[in-house]
Amino acid sequence: MTRSQKPLTRQDFPSGFVFGTATSSYQIEGAVHEDGRGPSIWDTFCREPGRILDGSSGDVACDHYHRWEEDLDLLKELGVDAYRFSLAWPRIQPTGSGAVNEAGLDFYERLTDGLLARGIKPYATLYHWDLPQPLQDQGGWPARETAYRFAEYARIVAERLGDRLASIATLNEPWCSSLLSYELGEHAPGLRDRRLALAAAHHLLLGHGLAMEEMRALGKKADLGIVLNLSPAYAASEKAEDQAAARFSDGYLNRWFLDPLFRGEYPADLWETFGEQVPDVQAGDLDLIRAKNDFLGVNYYTRAYASADRQARPEGAEYTHMDWEVFPQGLTDLLVRLKDDYPVPPILITENGAAYPDERGTGSTVHDPARVAYYASHLAAVAEAAQKGVDVRGYFAWSMLDNFEWAWGYERRFGLFYVDYATQERIWKDSGRWYQALLTGAPVAAD
Repeated sequence: MTRSQKPLTRQDFPSGFVFGTATSSYQIEGAVHEDGRGPSIWDTFCREPGRILDGSSGDVACDHYHRWEEDLDLLKELGVDAYRFSLAWPRIQPTGSGAVNEAGLDFYERLTDGLLARGIKPYATLYHWDLPQPLQDQGGWPARETAYRFAEYARIVAERLGDRLASIATLNEPWCSSLLSYELGEHAPGLRDRRLALAAAHHLLLGHGLAMEEMRALGKKADLGIVLNLSPAYAASEKAEDQAAARFSDGYLNRWFLDPLFRGEYPADLWETFGEQVPDVQAGDLDLIRAKNDFLGVNYYTRAYASADRQARPEGAEYTHMDWEVFPQGLTDLLVRLKDDYPVPPILITENGAAYPDERGTGSTVHDPARVAYYASHLAAVAEAAQKGVDVRGYFAWSMLDNFEWAWGYERRFGLFYVDYATQERIWKDSGRWYQALLTGAPVAAD
């Protein structure tokens, strides 16, 4: 234990704190051509040479579409209170608008009811990056019309499932589906145009606001909110150029989304920096975007270490298989900063985890001591933030299963359960057993 001398227990967290784990549709479901599902931008992206590290796709992934009952049984055995999953828009509206594919909605209804039957709260995310390809053909997120199509989709889901879902997040990580996807080109659709990226970011946030309006009008009981990936920025030194790099990193990664959501404005320093590339913000947009959220989902993996020398790295740092620094203090600092700087609603840690090069041995468990240490230190960081007055109400480990890790294909493993992709067998990892012990008080099993 690096942050605490004693093992963590549920008693280290606030009363009613929700523990869960998470996945996303394209990363685990497979069955991309079944039951009326239409193509997504990730289906297209994966077929472009050189886009995916191992040349793979989510065509089969973890075959969760067919194995969902087995997976829900594992969740029950794991002992989680809740499960965060995403719905594939192309399963529900294959073209992104118009007619509903009832078979797609039926799948998520079975999944939701299966969770409830096992005493697990369903936490749904409407959009985890798998935009229907026909909408991309019409301009994608840089096109304002996509925000309105998203709001219609949100209403369809909430009408069918809103009485049974505990929580609905509109978007997962709009930074990734805008700047990473339309400017940096690393995710679908793989473009490199900052003007398009900033338009996409604005329309994602507008889509969030419009969707919230649609879902609120239905009067359903589910908590409604949004999920952001946030990385606190630390300057490498006191030098002015490093401090400036940290300020820009914080704006680019965090404030470009936090400020419109919770202050009703874009950060002035970034707006000036972006100049003619800024989005077209129409009258009333920011009022919609800053509409009340019942929760803010925070995905945290690492910090931004900011330096004018972009190659600089902190001395003595530990890194995951993603080459992301292990820095649990950043999670505490981030949560306290959110409390101090923004009028945020209650916070959920909707993703936190680490990839390591796990290998299947001869025993019944895959050993992953580095991941166990990662979870222990980051959960301790959450507990510390709660002790400092942050209203944090839940934690979702990323991920339940090893899965299709986007541009990295199947070369990076995040799961609490190891997936043998040749056989689709699910195998407990030590981290899964450790999490089970935290949640249930059961002794940690060993081979």
